[in-house]
Amino acid sequence: MATGETGFDDVTFDLVSVQYHALKAGHDYGQYVRDAENAGLNEVADFFRKVMSEDSERAHQCHQFLAQITSKSGS
Repeated sequence: MATGETGFDDVTFDLVSVQYHALKAGHDYGQYVRDAENAGLNEVADFFRKVMSEDSERAHQCHQFLAQITSKSGS
């Protein structure tokens, strides 16, 4: 695998990046849900919950891929 400027292979860096951004966004979406609820916009709050759930799943999948990659490189 190609190694990027970070010293990690590009795929590992990419997965970590996607995982970080998904987790960060998920944290921010909690505030968005509260804002929508406070405005009485339950449909919008539900949308933000859905997006938050999708990002949570995305972060989890990255975690699984990273575990696979690190177990292969340690073999």
